[in-house]
Amino acid sequence: MESPEVVVPSALGPIDALWHPPAEGKVRGGLICVGGFDGGFDGPAEGIYADLAALMPQVGIGVLRLDFRVKTSPGPIDDGTADLLAGVDWIAEQGIRQLALIGHSYGGAIVIRAAARSPHVAATCALSTQTMGIEPSEVRSLAPRPLLLIHGGADWRLPPRLSEWVYSLAGQGRELHTLEDATHSLRQRRDDLWRLLIDWLDRVLPVNE
Repeated sequence: MESPEVVVPSALGPIDALWHPPAEGKVRGGLICVGGFDGGFDGPAEGIYADLAALMPQVGIGVLRLDFRVKTSPGPIDDGTADLLAGVDWIAEQGIRQLALIGHSYGGAIVIRAAARSPHVAATCALSTQTMGIEPSEVRSLAPRPLLLIHGGADWRLPPRLSEWVYSLAGQGRELHTLEDATHSLRQRRDDLWRLLIDWLDRVLPVNE
């Protein structure tokens, strides 16, 4: 099996990524997943990005799991946004121009900012999102493109009111799900998170008839 490791070029330097291309003849779109300020490929809820990368290509959705070049706390908003936009450009060069973005925590702010800046992004999902770095105008600009917000009701690190604030700014296409008893990683409600993500991806990246 060919290694999924790729390097995404950018003006600020190379970005490590894992690329899981869609099955031949089944291209529906692409998905880019980013984590928190500490980067990594697996995502929250005990590696839910890895599971998406295993399943989605079989149904025609290529998955790019993108790491961040700079891993500091607090995460550098402009650098992270530039990294993700470089990933958007890279996946578009693969011939895939309908994209969904999923980001967790710091990555939630990054996907919202990137979606506001790219016409290739059809839909955006922010998990346990931070709000630092998000401008209200960026959230408003996403409509009518779908925006899915999922937050843990027991998240003490970034409380659910942050996703509620984003939801209050968003327009047509917005959804908010608060998973009670889930903490920042959402691992306590992993099955529910999985169902929400799969249902959302089916809707925002539909099968081409």
